[in-house]
Amino acid sequence: MKVLVIEDEKKIASFVRKGLEARGCVVEVSHHGDEGFTLASTQPYDVAILDIMLPGRDGLSILRNLRERKNPLPVILLTARSELNERLEGLNLGADDYLTKPFHIEELIARMHAVTRRAAGTTQSILAVADLKMNLLTRKVTRGGPPIELTAREFSLLEHLMRSPGRVLTRVEICERVWDYNFDPGTNLVDVYVQRLRKKVDGDFAEKLIETIRGVGYCIKAGK
Repeated sequence: MKVLVIEDEKKIASFVRKGLEARGCVVEVSHHGDEGFTLASTQPYDVAILDIMLPGRDGLSILRNLRERKNPLPVILLTARSELNERLEGLNLGADDYLTKPFHIEELIARMHAVTRRAAGTTQSILAVADLKMNLLTRKVTRGGPPIELTAREFSLLEHLMRSPGRVLTRVEICERVWDYNFDPGTNLVDVYVQRLRKKVDGDFAEKLIETIRGVGYCIKAGK
């Protein structure tokens, strides 16, 4: 996979480059918006990792101009946690996904594969963890029996857990992904929904899939 990273914070750019190159990617880095736009416009890449705040042309301008030129390059935005409005604007402009800083390189790679699969028309439609299965097209969830009835929010929460089996998702990550707004440390919203989901998914099953990592967040066990 050939990746363009447009990020002016050199430590972050270096972290991303090393992480991706260690996994076999070919990485080109630009620290300036104008140069990054030129590269994205004239060179072939499989995906671009684009920071919003850049010297010269900012990330949203780069994205807007690419889409105006009908450039289909998959783009993942890098944003600060406080930039909700900019994240929403980026998605409306045609960004394929976004990540909030700081992030794990594994999550970035997973999102890169997801957006490139979508671009190629090979979106994964079935998620499976142990005997739990989720069909993203029909929105049907089963665990060895009849469908499990979930609300839209419960479905989204379970989907995010199942996309990263074995990985702990913090309450902040869950709140930003499922509810699309900044996390309020005084709310127990995430905990309440996880408990509802746990009753439906784990119920009377001997093997409990949804785990609480005390003081951190939640995860779903990776299937054996």
